[in-house]
Amino acid sequence: MPRSVRVLGPAVLTAVALAATFAALSFGGGAAEQLIQDPGPIARYGVPVSKLFVNLGAAGMIGALVLAVWALSPKRREFDLALDVAAASAAVMTVASAATGLFTFIFVTAVPFDLSDAFGQKLGQFVTTIELGQSWLITTLAAAAVTVLCFAVRNHTALVFVTVLAVASLVPMAQQGHAAGAAGHAAAVTGLGLHLVFAAVWLGGLLTIVLLQRELGAKRLPVVLARYSTVALICFIVVAVSGYASAALRLGDWSQLATPYGALVVVKVAALIALGLFGAAQRRWLIGRMARGTGSGSGSGSGTFWWLVVAELAFMGLASGVAAALARTAPPVSEEVLTNALVSPAKFLTGEELPPWPETFRYFTEWNPDLIWLLACGFGIFFYLAGVRRLRKRGDKWPVYRTVLWVAGLLLLAYVTNGGVNVYEQYLFSAHMLAHMVLTMAVPVLLVPGAPVTLAARAIRPRKDGSRGGREWIMLAVHSKFAGIIANPIVAAVLFAGSLWVFYYSPLFRWTMFDHIGHEWMIVHFLITGYLFVQSLIGIDPVPYRLPYPFRLLLLLGTMAFHAFFGLAIMTGTGLLLADWYGAMGWGTDALADQQLGGGIAWSIGEIPTVALAITVAFQWSRSDEKESKRRDRHADRTGDAELEEYNARLAAIAARDNSAD
Repeated sequence: MPRSVRVLGPAVLTAVALAATFAALSFGGGAAEQLIQDPGPIARYGVPVSKLFVNLGAAGMIGALVLAVWALSPKRREFDLALDVAAASAAVMTVASAATGLFTFIFVTAVPFDLSDAFGQKLGQFVTTIELGQSWLITTLAAAAVTVLCFAVRNHTALVFVTVLAVASLVPMAQQGHAAGAAGHAAAVTGLGLHLVFAAVWLGGLLTIVLLQRELGAKRLPVVLARYSTVALICFIVVAVSGYASAALRLGDWSQLATPYGALVVVKVAALIALGLFGAAQRRWLIGRMARGTGSGSGSGSGTFWWLVVAELAFMGLASGVAAALARTAPPVSEEVLTNALVSPAKFLTGEELPPWPETFRYFTEWNPDLIWLLACGFGIFFYLAGVRRLRKRGDKWPVYRTVLWVAGLLLLAYVTNGGVNVYEQYLFSAHMLAHMVLTMAVPVLLVPGAPVTLAARAIRPRKDGSRGGREWIMLAVHSKFAGIIANPIVAAVLFAGSLWVFYYSPLFRWTMFDHIGHEWMIVHFLITGYLFVQSLIGIDPVPYRLPYPFRLLLLLGTMAFHAFFGLAIMTGTGLLLADWYGAMGWGTDALADQQLGGGIAWSIGEIPTVALAITVAFQWSRSDEKESKRRDRHADRTGDAELEEYNARLAAIAARDNSAD
């Protein structure tokens, strides 16, 4: 079994995926004949089948890259073989994406395929001017670029950027998952994007291990499997949560499970549960047996493991096939774009009706979940607490206040990105400015004293085989030249204060409101710039350079003055910054007055974090002087005041020389 699994595993995955696709299309009607302008069976079946191979190719590409970056050693041949798997998978994705674009064009236009110039011109117009065609062109080009880079780039650090490009190639597919302007568009894009990426890592990582089985060998395999298993568990959680959110958005309520779309969702959920059981069996039983040597070689333990792997790939194929068919099956909840002139302005712009009037209490009762930040905060708290627990189990101490501040900071971040502030920020400029100020000032003041880098360096076990785990990547990032530049106190202050003006007085502001990806970028940007600035003032984690304490206070006061000037500029402004958005929501209130209120928030809300930072800097300054004084006292006790006696002797010698001269 171990010898044949390299062929049997991928074959079972592909065969089951294809069978599940055709069965689900037949059951759900995803390839039924169109009543008007039917494109023919080739296009009707070609779109989901080619998209299935896009998903499988993306899984092999991303999974192999993540495994190479996270679990494999560049000193071993396994690393190069994994990149070969990634390159081959990216090539499959490239061809499949091009085919999907072609079949999609035929399906949308019902133009029969031929080799004439007219067909080529129409196809060229579709992929260059129509958004749907452009997305498949971008996907194809991105996959082709990754194919080349996987052959050309073998540097461990540079592969991180190749992996980022590979993940980014799925963004156009995620944006296709729900109509722009339809209700729940942002949540649907987020849910589908998370689902695609983490399912790809999960499936592709396991497939890569199967293909590398001979190279890894009996001793190396348990080590790589243990690392993959941790990643797979995270993927399972994210795929389950994002899948539930996407299904709930498209089904509407539990009664819709009786529809063909709902039945296919049930099949996919059952496959996910089975995959979770396979993963649990691997983590709790088989990997441990193989590590102890009872399941190595050609014994029964190894055979059982590989049979489970093949079965797991079969269920992954089932889930992949059903997913490809679901993308072509009409959901019970309509996804029509809102273009009717009778709908409210807010619904036309955002896809949702205006929320209840923003009374103060509603900021704590209304919720608009953002899965990215909900999951990020949850994992951030879990891994931090796990690190603290590991330190205490081995007898090391970790200050309680650091844990409390870190958890409080992430809870505040989760609220800002999921709670009432997130509900109202797309309708009111004042709510948007409140979210911005909390992200860039309040949250970092809580997170920075948590010292996550120091905790990671102490809690995560170092790798000794040349691969890079969490500890190695964090240390590499912290001590990199780029980090040395942006962590410089002056640069951090310029980024912190200057980005305010650049963001609100440039097209970036419009992008973040009209594009969900822009909104997520905004959160990341202001969170990072705020974190860097606070880290330069009161940080505990290692940085290349720190200003002396007096200059830290001067930097804080100067930056906050610049920040206050920005708030005053907004308060006294007489023109709307985004008139076709905030000025068109239909609240029936003065949008300019709300914008000026936002300026007041920017001017005033910085006072509390500024005072907290100033007090902390002063406290650290006094502690530093106290530590220095104690250090000198201890040094004097050890040396018997040798420095003082030498200094006094020097003074006496000078005095004696002066007396003799007289």
